[in-house]
Amino acid sequence: MPRIVAARPDPGIIALPWSRPLEEWPESPEGPVVPLPRGLSRHVVRIVRQGQRTYAVKETVADIAFREYRVLRDLQRLGLPAVVAQAVVTERADDDGEELPAALMTQHLRFSLPYRSLFQHSPQPENVPRLVDALVVLLVRLHLADFYWGDVSLSNVLFRRDAGGFAAYLVDAETGELKQTISDRLREYDLTVGCENVYAELMDLAAGEGVDLDADVIVDRLRTRYASLWAELTSEEHFATTEMWRIEQRIERLNDLGFDVEELDIVTDVGGDQVRITPRVVELGHHRRELRELTGLDVEDAQARRLLNDIASFTAHHDLGREDRELVALHWLHDVWEPFLAMIPREARGKLQPAEMFHEVLVHRWYLSEGAGREVDIFDAARSYVASVLPTRPDEALAPPE
Repeated sequence: MPRIVAARPDPGIIALPWSRPLEEWPESPEGPVVPLPRGLSRHVVRIVRQGQRTYAVKETVADIAFREYRVLRDLQRLGLPAVVAQAVVTERADDDGEELPAALMTQHLRFSLPYRSLFQHSPQPENVPRLVDALVVLLVRLHLADFYWGDVSLSNVLFRRDAGGFAAYLVDAETGELKQTISDRLREYDLTVGCENVYAELMDLAAGEGVDLDADVIVDRLRTRYASLWAELTSEEHFATTEMWRIEQRIERLNDLGFDVEELDIVTDVGGDQVRITPRVVELGHHRRELRELTGLDVEDAQARRLLNDIASFTAHHDLGREDRELVALHWLHDVWEPFLAMIPREARGKLQPAEMFHEVLVHRWYLSEGAGREVDIFDAARSYVASVLPTRPDEALAPPE
């Protein structure tokens, strides 16, 4: 019998065919392997469903599996965007008693896609800069938490749609390590490796999927976006004591980027004429946390910002500016969000996250209003979207690879 170390007990794990090599696990209505898209990997990886739960299973060496399991648990504890570790399975053997590799199990991230899957239905070169921007935000967040990745690439990330852009989640932490403090040298090494890997991946994407792009320009974007975001989040700022408003201005800039500032280091000089501020603790999710506090909805950060803007429009349209904000949000949930969800056909609910559908309805509404020369009602726009746009979208919760 195999040995299973699990973060969350799931008796169904025991029933999986651990006595067979992972590449021989059956893919059929009766078999555990499901045809969800998976990225490129140096290991054998399969997506399996057991009961109502879906997992990614990767064969590797036992020591490496346990190390990655612990790293992913640490990232989850810190609230960083990464897949959730489920279990490590060791002491596997086939029916002849031959030893089989250990396996690492992680929970499947619903509505997530490897980068190549985004181009299988049609080449969309405009998605490439958005993917790189999402990778930059992920890398900066990991470095802010003193995490050294060691193998930055698009292939080691899963992407979720986020109000027209993307949110990135680390999926391979095999080479990662949490440090006491990450040095500038290690940050630069991560960035250099990322640029090299992304360049090779983009060239492969252009050759294999026919995506028209300039890999040099995109890789330069990765480096410059990283440098500017890191500087905005961590750099010191000096100003006179008569310009204290610049503290609030700095916080507002970070909020606009989606980051909350939980701690500032503020130092004045001996004469009290100059001030130096340095953000000490910053965390992405400003809009996400605000929306969750108002409505209980948990979505990606750009999606949250879009929903908050719609709540603000709802407030203005119904002249509710003097009402309590939490009460207005409840009215919006009852009058807008819940009726919108009810309009989505059951068979189409696996295509996109509901918040992403709502974002696309708002975009669709803008085009309809421009064509009609008047503002189109949100529910008329939703009906048009469900009838004409949604059926064309692939099922991203269960989309099989080409």
